[in-house]
Amino acid sequence: MARAGLSILLILLVWQGAALAVGGPTLPGPGAVVAALAREAASGQLFLHLGVTLVRVAAAFVLALSIGTALGIAMGRSPVIDGLLGPWLMLALNVPALVVIVLSYVWFGLTEAAAIAAVAVNKIPNVVVQVRAGARCLDPALSRMADAYGFGRADRLRHLLLPHLTPYLFAAARNGLSLVWKIVLVVELLGRGNGVGFKIHLAFQMFDVATLLAYTLSFVAVAQALELALVAPLERRAGRWRGVAHG
Repeated sequence: MARAGLSILLILLVWQGAALAVGGPTLPGPGAVVAALAREAASGQLFLHLGVTLVRVAAAFVLALSIGTALGIAMGRSPVIDGLLGPWLMLALNVPALVVIVLSYVWFGLTEAAAIAAVAVNKIPNVVVQVRAGARCLDPALSRMADAYGFGRADRLRHLLLPHLTPYLFAAARNGLSLVWKIVLVVELLGRGNGVGFKIHLAFQMFDVATLLAYTLSFVAVAQALELALVAPLERRAGRWRGVAHG
């Protein structure tokens, strides 16, 4: 904890030093950014736009993780499905996110559904790759054990496959959160009238770098809080059975 605090202090000192060296509006110091953050919070704009962006992130994240997990399990356990969907997966992995966003807006209009769908479509292939890798390396001995005990599909999924996939799912979730919120900002910048991306776009047009950095840092702080308060505790809880088994 002390090292983390020292590291943050060092970042602030370097930032302040760089701001003094530049001596212009292109790089405001920490004090100016904090003042902009306080101003936006006092007006209510910060919480409004942060809330809108978080709702979009949550919706796209849940959609991408659900669909990606289902496809990843199917492709990992079935060579036939993997062969059929493999080329589509490679295509989806290599299409730029910006192209998906623009096409989504062109085909479906500047709507909330189009925005969320564009973000989810960009994330689904990454989830599929990670979950497919986990499903492929399931120990065949476990499958034979499930056959011996007469496990049905639901029991196999609940007691065998999902516990095995836990590390892969949390890796996909972590990568997903870091990727989804960045894509959401691009979606908001290009075609929404609210959200953090929209406010960053306005700040760019006004050459207001302090406000731009204030919204950026506020969302980084929220993303880090979600990691520490939600994702990490859930991962520890989901992985407790491994410690019990090894003990």
